[in-house]
Amino acid sequence: MNAELIAVGTELLLGDIANTDGQFISQRLSELGINVFYHTVVGDNPARLKAELERARSRSDLIITTGGLGPTYDDLTKETVAEVFGKKLVLDRESLERIEGYFARRGRVMTENNRKQALLPEGCEVFANDWGTAPGCAVTDGSTTLIMLPGPPSECQPMMTERVIPYLRRFSDGVILSRLVRVFGLGESAVEARLRSLMESSLNPSIAPYAKEGEVLLRVTAKASSREDCETLLAPAVDAIVAELGDAVYGVDVDSLEQVVLSELKKRGLTLATAESCSGGLLSKRLTDLPGASEVFPGGAVSYSNAVKTGLLGVPEETLRAHGAVSSETAAAMALGAARVFCADLGVSLTGIAGPGGGSEEKPVGTVWCGIACRGRVRTLRLDLGGPTRSRGLIRRLATSHALFELLSDIKNM
Repeated sequence: MNAELIAVGTELLLGDIANTDGQFISQRLSELGINVFYHTVVGDNPARLKAELERARSRSDLIITTGGLGPTYDDLTKETVAEVFGKKLVLDRESLERIEGYFARRGRVMTENNRKQALLPEGCEVFANDWGTAPGCAVTDGSTTLIMLPGPPSECQPMMTERVIPYLRRFSDGVILSRLVRVFGLGESAVEARLRSLMESSLNPSIAPYAKEGEVLLRVTAKASSREDCETLLAPAVDAIVAELGDAVYGVDVDSLEQVVLSELKKRGLTLATAESCSGGLLSKRLTDLPGASEVFPGGAVSYSNAVKTGLLGVPEETLRAHGAVSSETAAAMALGAARVFCADLGVSLTGIAGPGGGSEEKPVGTVWCGIACRGRVRTLRLDLGGPTRSRGLIRRLATSHALFELLSDIKNM
């Protein structure tokens, strides 16, 4: 199948909201082996939407629209799709009962215009919406299938996972399975150079690299008659990638560096504390965004000022006077102080210059020192994360990723 996505909503064109639905749906379709060739955003204008739908029908097997299924006068996706596909809109009684039940459970009065959401193209396959009011549906003319989903991500994304993916699997003549290899510290071009012969020779499974923020994601995808056969095809390819890239691979089929760090801490019964200056608590946030972090993360300090570095973490004033806040010596004292204050096995610190001002020839913007203390021992490393295109936010995010990656190495060696 070749697919394209059409997002409907003037608010998307104005930049009032980001099209996160498009990213999510593309990722899910990729996992099914369905190629996405086009993304289009159309305002709440029936004529322009009709033109885009007709263009999409001429070139794609699968069209997925998001948005325009609500109860208001400008929600016209269904009406326009029905016109293009030559279908009448008919009342779906089950959908209407679901909508009525939605309002009743919340003790709200359903206004008459909400009945509009239960009008669906005749002959369509209905996708029940357990996360909101507007149902989704699939319409086909024999050669092109069009799927309509509501726009709010809290409804669109679970419906894609729970309703659309099972529907699309019916059209597959086999099983498609992917494994994800996550790499840190090597750029996309360096990864491709080292894996080029393997990537060129491997057709099933295929190997596709994707550049992330400071990372490279390798998606290894196989197609076979069963999940077991896919796994048999995938295993040697994944093993070959890990063997070639070595310690740069921080995980297979994992979501993030922080997830792996927390998992390794739990596995070893260790605890971790943080001391952050330039990152302003971002490292702690990344850790505590994950459920179960409290088992291994007792706390952290945002020691933005020198007074907090000395008063809370015990960084000697003479260290700050002699070497400055952005130095190996200060990073070491911060890491040791974090471990001591929060009674943790490990302490990690970040202190640097995130910019856009504050840099010097000796310490330009992007200079960050990371300290890692482990049961009384400490090591530091300097990170040079600056550059003409590096924003303050990016420098902070990269600093926390480097800290997590370095920390992972220490944990594994304990």
